[in-house]
Amino acid sequence: MAVSLFELFKVGIGPSSSHTVGPMEAARRFAGSLASEGLLSSVGRLQVSLYGSLGATGKGHGTGPAVMMGLEGERPDQIDPEAMPARLEQIRDCGSLSVAGQRAIRFRENTDLVYYRRKSLPAHPNGMTCQAFDRHGQCLLEKTYYSVGGGFVVDATREGTLKLREDDTPQPYPFSSARALLELCRKHDLAIADIMSANEQAWRTQDEVRSGILALWQVMRECVQNGIQHEGELPGGLKVRRRAASLYRSLMDKQRVDLISPSLSALDWVNLYALAVNEENAAGGRIVTAPTNGAAGIIPAVLHYYWEFCPGANEDGIVRFMLTAGAIGALFKENASISGAEVGCQGEVGSACAMAAAGLAAATGGSPEQVENAAEIGMEHHLGMTCDPIGGLVQIPCIERNAMASVKAIDAAIMALRGDGKHYVSLDKVLHTMRETGRDMLDKYKETARGGLAVNIIEC
Repeated sequence: MAVSLFELFKVGIGPSSSHTVGPMEAARRFAGSLASEGLLSSVGRLQVSLYGSLGATGKGHGTGPAVMMGLEGERPDQIDPEAMPARLEQIRDCGSLSVAGQRAIRFRENTDLVYYRRKSLPAHPNGMTCQAFDRHGQCLLEKTYYSVGGGFVVDATREGTLKLREDDTPQPYPFSSARALLELCRKHDLAIADIMSANEQAWRTQDEVRSGILALWQVMRECVQNGIQHEGELPGGLKVRRRAASLYRSLMDKQRVDLISPSLSALDWVNLYALAVNEENAAGGRIVTAPTNGAAGIIPAVLHYYWEFCPGANEDGIVRFMLTAGAIGALFKENASISGAEVGCQGEVGSACAMAAAGLAAATGGSPEQVENAAEIGMEHHLGMTCDPIGGLVQIPCIERNAMASVKAIDAAIMALRGDGKHYVSLDKVLHTMRETGRDMLDKYKETARGGLAVNIIEC
């Protein structure tokens, strides 16, 4: 299956790619189907049912508001997060929304958005069913969608299974394993970034690939800037205070003394970058899925580390970083998972750490073997990580977890670059282990807020 970098990295809004971005896109598709099939004039009522992890933690993840915006025809990459609160208030006051932006139809959030906390659909933990009824209660259209992580949305067949539409676009250098990727690099004397760049040109020109990557980098930079400017408490009821702004002021204070050593001050900045992005994400701001929202701070933090602290950093290095990270992300997408609801947080923070480590190693001159080693180290030390957000919010432990993984990604790149690329455990073996671990993990530890910290903190 061909996976583009621009599928793994998408502009969206917080706090969750699987619970916010995906459901918004699914609802938008449903509204578009009503319009294209000429059913809008007959619709009297809508209902959206959320299952599995969407039902269990959807309220904390902002799934309901995302669905309402999607039904109105909004796209995750284009919607203005600042305008959402006023529009949601209007929908709640009027008891109706403008489906596909064309016709006002009844919608009561309390009754037409149904959260099934302990009921799942068969094909994936993140399932949702959209229904449209006429004025007599007859169902006009029903569609089921699965939000499978990273903002990816898959339609369901009539039997309820995933209706997979694999992209079979011919690519010059197809690969489905790290071993095959390294063999292509050796055979053609190319870097991993070169392989990914050539494959991306199956969809767009080289200039479009470069400009698209730099546009994503710009959104990441803006997200960090927004994060260090906003203060106060994050929404959701946990009363979590933003820390990025005060940390930024502290770092800008020339009298500040580092706790360990002045030579480690770069790590303070890495923490700042990650916290800034994930606080913005938790507040519903504009971010880049990388490859998910829950792990959206890691790659921007490591990119900023490269940009600010690595000698000779330039835009070519940014492009190499992102292309390499995209290649590693494609391996995760195809051979394991990037969905916290499917395999736990190892699929989100773990994959992002591996992608960031590989990207940094490539941008700083690492060989393909060293890059693969960096990715393996980054992922190996996240195996088994659970997804247990307190209150179903993408705040605790998610925000700090991004900062910790950013530092681990840099360390993984450093260790790999100090070696010759030879190592005992391959990335392919780690991917296989990750998928098996996710399969064996109890559901209560997979983005349901029914186990781990989510339960123990509340009980205490």
